[in-house]
Amino acid sequence: MRKTEEEKVAVVIADKLDKVTLNLDEVGRYLAGMPNIYYNRLMIIAEAAEYEKEATMFEAQKDFLF
Repeated sequence: MRKTEEEKVAVVIADKLDKVTLNLDEVGRYLAGMPNIYYNRLMIIAEAAEYEKEATMFEAQKDFLF
């Protein structure tokens, strides 16, 4: 199955964040020094991920008997 560009980017981001030696605070500092567009787009990604995670958890907890 062919991956979309969005899925490819998500996999790259996840792969980079998976490194336990990566200092996320330092990454944040560097990101803060870049133009605001990068920070704003990262926040959109994080908010979309949070929404999807909550929706998935809600669906998994749904009681189909009632």
